[in-house]
Amino acid sequence: MDQDFNALIHNDTWKLVPAEPHMNVVGCKWVFRTKRNANGSIERYKARLVAKGFNQVAGEDFFDTFSPVVKPTTVHLLFSLAVSHDWTMRQLDVHNAFLNGHLPETVYMKQPPGYENPTHPDHVCHLQRSLYDVSLFHYSTGSSRVYVDDIIMMGNDPVLISELLQRLSTTFKIRDLGTPSFFLGIKTLKDKTGFLLSQQRYMKDILNRAGMSDCKPLATPAAITQPVTPSDQPYDNPTQYRRLVGALQYLTVTRPDLSFSVNRLCQFMHLPSNDHWGLLKRVPRYIKGTITYGLRLTASASSTIHGFSDSDWAGCPIDRKSTSGYAVFLSDNLIS
Repeated sequence: MDQDFNALIHNDTWKLVPAEPHMNVVGCKWVFRTKRNANGSIERYKARLVAKGFNQVAGEDFFDTFSPVVKPTTVHLLFSLAVSHDWTMRQLDVHNAFLNGHLPETVYMKQPPGYENPTHPDHVCHLQRSLYDVSLFHYSTGSSRVYVDDIIMMGNDPVLISELLQRLSTTFKIRDLGTPSFFLGIKTLKDKTGFLLSQQRYMKDILNRAGMSDCKPLATPAAITQPVTPSDQPYDNPTQYRRLVGALQYLTVTRPDLSFSVNRLCQFMHLPSNDHWGLLKRVPRYIKGTITYGLRLTASASSTIHGFSDSDWAGCPIDRKSTSGYAVFLSDNLIS
């Protein structure tokens, strides 16, 4: 907590100002997380200060909304380019969540719990920095190229990457973790032909969460003979259904073979039935039998983009809507 708070102060994330009646002051809280290595062992404990943005008013405290989550297509594309061109790759860890982006809106936040200013305990924080920023940065000079996506830096000039790391460290408190091996829950296994992106530990967590660690494996994630239709018997724990489907959505980053089944299950999150829960449980059974699967990215001299699409025209038995799908490849690597 001390490290994160000191980093926020060092970056001038806010200014303390007297509280006034007209201010919409949002709260904040500390979020604690245990960071683990790929084998499940504890790497370290982290604390993050996050603002309670749900207290903001649209058009007053903010104007645009977006979800600053990892973009699978960006990850696939950059790793594909890196392995094809033998780029240098470095993984970083920024010590605080508030980044360098200037905040265009006027936002006031309560002082962090446990770190109230003793001289001005009733003051509030006038935020100067945004909590989230652009997810992909590109820098070029001459023939050198550097890409930064979330906490991965890669490019064709190792000297330039080292220089940028040094310059970043003068502004932010960062750690250089070296060659990427485990980031955002994704393990990168490098061999002679390229990378295997794997979420095997995450798959085991999903099985544990569903209480299906010892379930019988199945060869397919969905039954092709059983149509997915609404049922009159609502599932008695819809929150459990939504949590499991949400967890499976992130797994599709390295398991595109699950995309269709997970997408279909997402269509019933508003009111899942007992039948839907039965269909959902089939996906962890399939994961159980394919837990070593991942997304392979191989080196290629070609940069040709191929796209494929198909549609099950009017295939939904409920409303006769069509279901479409697509796959985009950069050379032989699936990127979207």
